[in-house]
Amino acid sequence: MAETVAILGGGVMGETLVSGLLRAGWAPQEVLLSERRPERAAELAERYKVPTTTNTEAASSCDTVVLVVKPQDIGGLLAEITGAVRPGALIVCIAAGITTGFVEERLPDGTAVVRVMPNTPALVDQGMAAISPGTHCDDAHLARARALLEATGKVVQVPEYHQDAVTAISGSGPAYIFYVVEAMIEAGVLLGLPRSTSTELVVQTLYGAATMLKETGQHPTVLREQVSSPAGTTVAALRQLEDHKVRAAFLTAMEAARDRSRELSSGSA
Repeated sequence: MAETVAILGGGVMGETLVSGLLRAGWAPQEVLLSERRPERAAELAERYKVPTTTNTEAASSCDTVVLVVKPQDIGGLLAEITGAVRPGALIVCIAAGITTGFVEERLPDGTAVVRVMPNTPALVDQGMAAISPGTHCDDAHLARARALLEATGKVVQVPEYHQDAVTAISGSGPAYIFYVVEAMIEAGVLLGLPRSTSTELVVQTLYGAATMLKETGQHPTVLREQVSSPAGTTVAALRQLEDHKVRAAFLTAMEAARDRSRELSSGSA
């Protein structure tokens, strides 16, 4: 790679991005990491052989700076690095509910900002990230952001006003899937299966179903109907899910996630 990227924040998502870039072919010296906890910085430096430094030094050393801290810490981080950001630098913000406007107002005039909503399957290079350009972003900036995030999965560009919905669907989505998997495993145990067997059955079923969706390109309704024989076991189970309004509960849950994302966004606007 021709440039060095600064990653500010060594939490789960920061580490995910570091490891993904290295797997994608970046050299350790092309990734500069800052982390406020010395023991965590030392751990990551040892694990990935990447150089570590302070926030301001990282920001002043790179043309692409990725902010990977908690939303409540973004304001302080921006105040810390605003005097260090290079002219023409790209700032990639990975923090739920933080708008491009919030970041732009706290950095030098004209700074290019891209807002990102990733998700945790990036840990296994199967992430889904949505990116939105700020006021000063051009196609080259977006291409740089996309290249970074494609190291850990797929990337889609959306208008920023869709980011709250993205947060509710793909950002929080893995938790919904894990919740359903938990319930199915517990059901297997309730029905008399050993927990290990139930877990293997559920996880492989989930993986197989997701693979069918992706590779066949068929609508989920079509695939569901292929499993649902008239008066069969699947139809009996689906009837119970409908009676208990599981579909409606999912819709309500995702609306709640969207609304919470809006609250976070309005607090940062």
